[in-house]
Amino acid sequence: MPSLSGNKMQALRFHGQKDIRLEEIDIPTCGKGQVKIKPAYVGICGTDLHEYLGGANIIPTTPHPITGESAPLTLGHEFSGVVEEVGEGVGDVKVGERVVVQPIIYDGTCGACKAGFINCCDKNGFVGLSGWGGGLGEHVVVPRSAVISIPDSVSLEVGALVEPIAVAWHAINISPFKKGDSVLVLGGGPIGLAVIQCLKVKGCEKIIVSEVAPRRKEFAKQFGAHYVLDPTKEDIVERVREICDGQGANVAFDAAGVQAGLDQAILAIRARGTLVNIAVWEKAASIHPNSLVFRERSYMGIATYVEGDFQDVIDAIASGQLQPEAMITSKISMNEIEEKGFKTLVNDKDNHVKILVEVCP
Repeated sequence: MPSLSGNKMQALRFHGQKDIRLEEIDIPTCGKGQVKIKPAYVGICGTDLHEYLGGANIIPTTPHPITGESAPLTLGHEFSGVVEEVGEGVGDVKVGERVVVQPIIYDGTCGACKAGFINCCDKNGFVGLSGWGGGLGEHVVVPRSAVISIPDSVSLEVGALVEPIAVAWHAINISPFKKGDSVLVLGGGPIGLAVIQCLKVKGCEKIIVSEVAPRRKEFAKQFGAHYVLDPTKEDIVERVREICDGQGANVAFDAAGVQAGLDQAILAIRARGTLVNIAVWEKAASIHPNSLVFRERSYMGIATYVEGDFQDVIDAIASGQLQPEAMITSKISMNEIEEKGFKTLVNDKDNHVKILVEVCP
């Protein structure tokens, strides 16, 4: 989509609940230690959808402590693109290089950051949600540290999938999962399907998925689930125990974020099993602590990814271990985002995994 004038560009901006606008804004300038990118493909994330339907939640309405920005803000944090300019001091990234952006914004000074947990920064945010532009603009400027190159064997379309897959990769990495373990995955949406694929790469031989939607059940089987259960038709706790030698799963990953699933998952994991929460919950959930205590079960949360996760995912895709192309169920243009992107994911989410927006393909 061509810009309307020489120093202006098109960008999709979040103004408020169900209020996103394709607007003309200033093209950002590339400063010291920064990289200017022309986004190619951008995935519409569940977080984007939650902001659209009920926001602002994550998007700041008062100045963000790091970016200093607040709504309206440019959206898009799952994206690939091509480098078009590098700032002073950046010598290891070249113009024309194909890249993805690791979008975490962090201060680097808090205790979590000093410990290497930039995903748990006290003031954290995300490019495309908290300021510094986003993938749904014709140009974006980010710190050099956010830019990761992709090889020619990884398409720009698949590059836009690296971010959500990295969430799954990180979740498995910090969980107690080990080869030979049985795993229950709650939800067959984009993150649940990414978890299935990453578990396959890491050698899991017993992947059980709980999902209601028929199309998502098919996707789960396609990506490697060994058992796909429908919680509206089967007793998930009983079936998981049957499949897992009467004991329950070693590890469960919650990518659904619904109370009924949480209740089932806690009871479906074995003694000293672990339930890993990936989902971002829309409302408070309840847990009966005794369900954990008397079986010495563990419940842990994970937040996005850390340094190294993006590169690991890119390497797995480049080697053919991960083949996530089928996650892309639609590609749309910038001027179709609300009708064929957000509204489609609201009204027909069960038939879609990842809708990509073509910005400057």
